[in-house]
Amino acid sequence: MRTKIDGELSLLERIRRRAKSTGTGLRLGIGDDCALLRLHPAEELAVTTDLSIAGRHFRLNWHPSESVGHRTLARGLSDLAAMGARPVAAFLSLGLPRELTIAHPRRKSRPQSPWIEGFLNGFLTLADLHNAPLAGGDLAESPVAVADIVLAGAVPRGRALLRSGARPGDLLYVTGKLGGASAGLQGLAKLMGGRGASRGRIPPGLQDSLAPHLYPQPRIVQGIYLQKRQLANAAIDLSDGLSTDLSHICAESGVFAEIDAAAIPIHPDATLDQALHGGEDYELLFSASPSARVPRAIAGVPITRIGRVLRTGRKGPSVTLITSRGSQPLDPAGWQHFS
Repeated sequence: MRTKIDGELSLLERIRRRAKSTGTGLRLGIGDDCALLRLHPAEELAVTTDLSIAGRHFRLNWHPSESVGHRTLARGLSDLAAMGARPVAAFLSLGLPRELTIAHPRRKSRPQSPWIEGFLNGFLTLADLHNAPLAGGDLAESPVAVADIVLAGAVPRGRALLRSGARPGDLLYVTGKLGGASAGLQGLAKLMGGRGASRGRIPPGLQDSLAPHLYPQPRIVQGIYLQKRQLANAAIDLSDGLSTDLSHICAESGVFAEIDAAAIPIHPDATLDQALHGGEDYELLFSASPSARVPRAIAGVPITRIGRVLRTGRKGPSVTLITSRGSQPLDPAGWQHFS
C-alpha cells in the first residue's frame, strides 16, 4: 500500500513541476486544497466539463499519447470558444492503469517514456497556447484510462454567446473546414487495421492528413472576436456534427434553418456526409444578423456563410438541406451517446 501512495505522490509532483500555474485569472494553483480564481468585476464565470474514456473517445493502441492529452483539453476549450469566453484555468482528473505511469524498456535503446509524459506534453502545450493553466485535479489508479477535464472561463456579464439567440432572418456561418476529423479517424482506423504503424506511432507522411482528428484546434480567438464585437446572435461548437449541432441551435432558439450543401466548406480529404455528420471538428457554427459585418476570416481562419435561419411556426424538420436536386430534410445524424 505504501508503494502505491508513493507512486501517486511522485506522479502528482511531476505534474505540478510541469504545470505552469500562472495566468491572468489564476491566483493560486496546484499545491493547496483548492485553486483560487480571480475574475474582473464585470465578468461571469463559464464552466464546462468533458469526459474522455479509452475505448470510447480514444484508443491506446491507435492514438499517440500526445494526441490524447491535446484532445482532452481541446474538447473543453472548444466549449469556451462557443460562448466567447477566455480561458482562466483547467482542472484535470485522471484515472489510469499503473502501466501508463511507468517507463518501459526498449531493445538497444534507453527506456521508453511513460504514456503519461506524452499525454502531459500534448495537454500542456495546448494549455500554454491558450493561457489555460492547469490549476488542479485528481489522480486515481483505474482499470480503464479516463480523463475528466473541467475548464473555467470568463466572459463579460450578459455577453456570453448562447445557443438560444438565433433569430429568423439570421445568416448561418462556420469557421474553418468541416469533415476533416471524421476523415482523419477513418484514415487512422485503416492505418491501424492494416498494421501500418506500431502502437500510437503515426508515420510522418500521414501526420498532416490525420491532424484534424489527432490535433483539432479550438477556436478560442474566433469566439472571443465574435463576442467582443457582438457579431453573433447564437453559437455552438461542432463537436457532434453539423446536422446535430445545428438542430441544437434550432431547438434552443425555437427556429428552423436551411443550409446550402454547395456552400459548406468541406475538408479536402472529407465527403459531404462527413462534413454534415462526422463531428469532432471543433469549429464554430454561429448565426448573425444580415446587417452584421462578418469578416471573411478571423485570425487566419476562414469564415463561410452556409445558410440562414427561417421564421418560426413552420411545419416539418427543423433543418433543411438545399442540394442541386432540391431540398430535403436534414435529420441530426451526428454523434449521440446511448443512441
